[in-house]
Amino acid sequence: MPIINISFTGQPEPELSEKVAAKVSDLTQSHLRKDPSVTAVVVSYVDPRHWFAGGKSLASQQASSFWLDIKVVDGTNTKQELGAYIEAIFAAFEDILGTVHPESYVLVHEVPAAAYGYGGKTQEFRYISGRLAVT
Repeated sequence: MPIINISFTGQPEPELSEKVAAKVSDLTQSHLRKDPSVTAVVVSYVDPRHWFAGGKSLASQQASSFWLDIKVVDGTNTKQELGAYIEAIFAAFEDILGTVHPESYVLVHEVPAAAYGYGGKTQEFRYISGRLAVT
């Protein structure tokens, strides 16, 4: 937990995918306090000739873009943490990709703990089980 889907412009490169996944996982840990051992990252590439911003392809604008979509449990992060995360992600992609179009996006879905989980268990189940184990 969490699951992170990342799409960005370019041609598939395993080394770049690994670099992006590691950086995003690191920022997710440092800003949102999410355990990297249970963080999943999916990386997808889009040809810049097929990604449009402002009505023009990114290839024609000589810019890159990205879209990061992450799911976290509702209420586990403050507005300040979310804002800092979004800012850090944008800066990281500028470092990795170079010129990044300002119409690049980060969407943090805050979902109910009862509706989200991994390994066949919801996050709510994990929370309750953890609380019961303490008593």
